[in-house]
Amino acid sequence: MNDVEKIKQQKLQEQMKLQQQVQQLELVVRQRLTNEALSRFGNIKAANPELAIQLMVYLGQLIQANKVGMVDDHKLKEVLQQMSAPKKEFKITRK
Repeated sequence: MNDVEKIKQQKLQEQMKLQQQVQQLELVVRQRLTNEALSRFGNIKAANPELAIQLMVYLGQLIQANKVGMVDDHKLKEVLQQMSAPKKEFKITRK
C-alpha cells in the first residue's frame, strides 16, 4: 500500500468515526425530544443538515450538564433563537 492509499484509508476511518459519533449523539438527543420537537428537528435536519448537527451538539451539552430535561417544541425554538446570531439592522435613508 502506498502513501496515498494510506492517507485515503485514514481519512475514511476518521470520517466513519465522526459519523458514528454524530449518530450516537443524535440517539441521546432524540430520547429527550417530545414528538413535536422531534418533528421540528427532522424538518431542520432535512432543510439544513449543518444546523441540525450544531443543534445536536448544543442540546447534547445541555443534557450532559443536566441543564435540560425533556425538550418540547417551545424549548427547541428558544434554543434555535439562542444559537442564531443577531442580525444587523440597516437603516437606509433617502434624500
